[in-house]
Amino acid sequence: MRATVIHAPHDIRVQEVPDPTIQQPTDVVLRVLRACICGSDLWAYRGESARQPGQRIGHEFLGIVEEAGAGVNGFAVGDLVVAPFVWSDGTCAYCAEGLTTSCPQGGFWGSVGSDGGQGEAVRVPFADGTLIKLPAAAASDDRLLTALLALSDVLGTGHHAAVGAGVKPGSTVAVVGDGAVGLCGVMAAKRLGAERIIALGRHTARTDIARAFGATDVVAERGDAAVAAVRELLGGEGAQAVIEAVGTEQSMRTAVDITRDGGSIGYVGVPHGSGTGLDLGVMFDRNIALRGGVAPVRSYIPELLPDVLSGAIDPSPVFDLAIGLDDVPAGYKAMDERTALKVLITP
Repeated sequence: MRATVIHAPHDIRVQEVPDPTIQQPTDVVLRVLRACICGSDLWAYRGESARQPGQRIGHEFLGIVEEAGAGVNGFAVGDLVVAPFVWSDGTCAYCAEGLTTSCPQGGFWGSVGSDGGQGEAVRVPFADGTLIKLPAAAASDDRLLTALLALSDVLGTGHHAAVGAGVKPGSTVAVVGDGAVGLCGVMAAKRLGAERIIALGRHTARTDIARAFGATDVVAERGDAAVAAVRELLGGEGAQAVIEAVGTEQSMRTAVDITRDGGSIGYVGVPHGSGTGLDLGVMFDRNIALRGGVAPVRSYIPELLPDVLSGAIDPSPVFDLAIGLDDVPAGYKAMDERTALKVLITP
């Protein structure tokens, strides 16, 4: 089959690799119908996170079960399923608590020795604990299929940030980051009942989506100017709940500075850069809570799926460029140069 591999920074290739096979009775082999490129993939693309030459890449996908191991009980050949970005056994204490990303037998797609999502097929370990079945009819609905793909990562990650930030009905919320996760954070905050949502971003195409997803205000400034603008909008105080969806030192510092005393930050931006942007003394004095991390999206999909199926929420607009598998290297370039927000891949 063909799959995307990374050989070096800015060296993404689509090449022939061995077909996936059932290796354990709990495996399935999945034919990929939709995949995409994540903003976190760009850190490997830019050389800011290490990868071995020839390593697979990509962690967001959905598709059709082509083969199921003898130990798989919940899925059969022909089922349409979505995969969260981490596989998990579904039986350990962490999985029982909903923290599937800490499963001792779990792992990330594209890690050494595993398949990546940006290919024609994937071997899925622990299928019963990992996959979520989707309605078969969705396979023939292109818009719905694209919306459902967001369940594999960005929609659940945005929801995780909103939950970590303590968003509830009537909350004032600020969202730092106008990427796909930040935009899904806006959608999640609206879904949880936030009354006012301030999106921080300077790209009109993205902030237009933020407004469509529920943002009531947009702040285009950065740094100290952004802090001043948010506080002015909120009568001199910060937001009760802040979503941090970037992961840089500046974005975290901005998040702290726009949080109201006694408020909370939900952070899901993958940390990168030279520092954290956190001053624990400031957070201590102002009673600011910090909660988040890698999102256990497998635990959120059952909650979010009905709203996607009904059309109550539609995250599909975050995908603004659709390509075939051969064009994946160009898709990475487009996202790296910020000419695309999030690239959809149809193998």
